[in-house]
This record gives sequence, C-alpha cells and structure tokens, in this order.
Amino acid sequence: MKRSDLKTSISRRGALKGLAATTALTAMPMRAFAQDTTIRWWSPQGAPAQVDAYMTQIANFEAANPGVKVVFETTSDEGYAPQLAAAFSSGEVPDIVTHLPSFAVQSYYAAGLVTPFDDVIQMIGPDDFYEGANDVFKAADGKYVGTGIGNSAANMLWLRTDLMEAAGIDKAPETWDELRSAAQAMQKDGIYGAPLPYGANSMTTLIFAGVIHQAGGQVFDTDLNVAIDSQETRDALEFYASMRELCPPGATNYSWGEAITAFVSGATATGIYTGRVLGNVADQNPSIADHVTCVRYPTKAADIAAWTFNDFPSVFIPAQSQNIDVAKNFAASLFNPDGYIQQLHAAPGHVLPVLKSINENPDYQSNPIIQKYPAEVDLMSSAAAGGYNLGYESADHPSNEKAG
Repeated sequence: MKRSDLKTSISRRGALKGLAATTALTAMPMRAFAQDTTIRWWSPQGAPAQVDAYMTQIANFEAANPGVKVVFETTSDEGYAPQLAAAFSSGEVPDIVTHLPSFAVQSYYAAGLVTPFDDVIQMIGPDDFYEGANDVFKAADGKYVGTGIGNSAANMLWLRTDLMEAAGIDKAPETWDELRSAAQAMQKDGIYGAPLPYGANSMTTLIFAGVIHQAGGQVFDTDLNVAIDSQETRDALEFYASMRELCPPGATNYSWGEAITAFVSGATATGIYTGRVLGNVADQNPSIADHVTCVRYPTKAADIAAWTFNDFPSVFIPAQSQNIDVAKNFAASLFNPDGYIQQLHAAPGHVLPVLKSINENPDYQSNPIIQKYPAEVDLMSSAAAGGYNLGYESADHPSNEKAG
C-alpha cells in the first residue's frame, strides 16, 4: 500500500502567487523606545532549531530598536503553571509569553493578569488571519486576550502504511472498532499497536478530553457546567481502557515526549501527536519516511464528527509588565515573514501558520517536509483551523476560563 492511498482528499491550495503579501507590520516603522530597555520572553518551546529562529526574531527587533534588549527564557511544558504563578505572585513577570494554550491565557486574563491584545492584532493586520482564528482568544468583555503564534493538531492519528499493508489493512480506520482491530493486527514482532498516554499529566488529560468528544460527549456544556457524568464519557473510558493492552508497558508514564518517540522509533504501529512527527521521522528514522501518513483520530461511530484538539499556541503580555509598549511591538514583530517562517520551519507541520499571507508565501512552501507531505500538512491545517480545546469546546460554547 502506498502512503498516497490513505491521504484524505483535500484540494491543494491554488498555485503560489509569486511573493505573497506579507503582514501589515512589515511596512510599519517601529516607534522609538527608551534606551536600555530589557524585555523577557518566556516559552516552553525550546528545541534548538526553534531557538535559532527566536534568535533571528530577537536580532531583527533589536536592530530596529537600538537600546532594546530581548532575553529569551525557556519554561517547562508540564511546569509552566507553577512558574507563572510564582512570577505573578512576585510581580517579576516576563514581558511576553508564547506557546501556552489559549485556555490558560483566558484563565489568566479572567484573573486580571493579562493585558488586552487588540492593538497588537491591529498592528499585525486582522484581515490576514484565517477566518475565526482569533475567536478562541475573545474574552467575555469582548476584548482579545492574545493571539495564536500558530495552529496545531495535537491528536492526529499517525499510521505506518507498510505495517498496514503487511497486516492486510486496506484503509485508514475511521471508527474506534476499526482502530482497535487495526492495532491488534499490527501488534506483533515486538511492535505495539498504539502509544496512548496513561500517566497523570497534561497529555493524558488533553487526549482523553478529545476521546470524550469522539464519543459524542463534552466536558462542559454550553452553559459551562461540568458535563462529564454521561454515557459518552463512560463509552470513552471503556474504549481507552480497551486500548491499554495495545500500548507498551511504559505507557503508564507516557507524556508527549514518550508518545512521539514510541511511534517515530518504530516501537508502535500507530501514533498520536502533532505534525512534529514528520520532522522527527526525517531526522531520527528516515527509513520509515515513505510509509508515514496521518488522518483525523477515529470516533466511536461514523456519524460522530471528528474532533481535533488545537491548543492554539498563544502569544500574550502579562499585565504586570513594566514594558508593555515595547512588548506589544515585539509581539507584532514575531509575525514578520523572515523570522516567522523560520520559526514555523523549525518544526514543520507541528506549528502551522495563522496568517494567510504566510501560508501562501513561497519561502514557507519551499520547506522539504512540507513539499514531501503536502496532503498531510493540508489535512492538519484544515483540522487545526476547525479545532477546539477545553476553553473552546465547540462553536456553540462560549470561551471557558474555567478550563485553565
């Protein structure tokens, strides 16, 4: 079976239009700031290629604003909450924070800890964002708490087409029963069927929230009351428990790193993760690169719509910052094409562009991973754009600050 046989049919965007339009900020002169100003930038995303991109963005901003220095500091994926809690408590806050999920930002804003972001969105160019891209960042007071630094599709189902062919599986699973059967058929010769997480951590929480929706349920109802006491949740628990025997013994402690490594290394026949899988396969296990594809994660039944978890990696500014004007201009500069495309290319497919002009930019499209896996990247882009999370469970749900 060829990888292309399993690709979801999504039309490729039209031919590239030459050098695409860039953001409104590109032509906007930076205002002068006080000399010897230092701002701190926090992010849990600190892979070497990403940090290289951040350094480009910092250097460009510092060159345009003599006397301003930007210091980048990494936080922990699992530990950002206590780190920020300590910063908010002490008043020693970073001036800008990126890559936290939107629902965390909504929670901080509701507590008065985040400054409104509306004027930054205006600097970037509101019409350049994909339609609805900022809805998840709109607070109850009508203001925006931040914007997305990118989109992600966190619960894609990754498949090894060579193992599927060997097991006689001729199509990607669309329902839980089909997924379970496929995983069982491919679990042999030391390879497990799936790498689902069962540890007490954020990945298990977020993936299982998706499973509840894939059963047709919800965590909060549209009045934001807890709604997990339902048959759908019980069905989700039963399915999740049934998959445990198809996962490696270490899945009891799996979080994001272990889950992606299990699939990329070849230890499991399926995976669940964002598009970071593609770059990791190219770097760490290129022998399977021609046999990797993805689909949206299966649901309990074919008549239940797929539900993609997009944590809407954010950029926001703490209200206690002493350099809010500088921070806002730096935040807007993060979307300038040169640095932003480099940042996206640091993990192609993992963080997807939120601006139409960037997606159409030939420099963005020229990445080898994006060129090798156009159907997968298009599918993830489509799934992420229509994605949800605990702070924004559906189009019928208001923004939920309780989710943070």
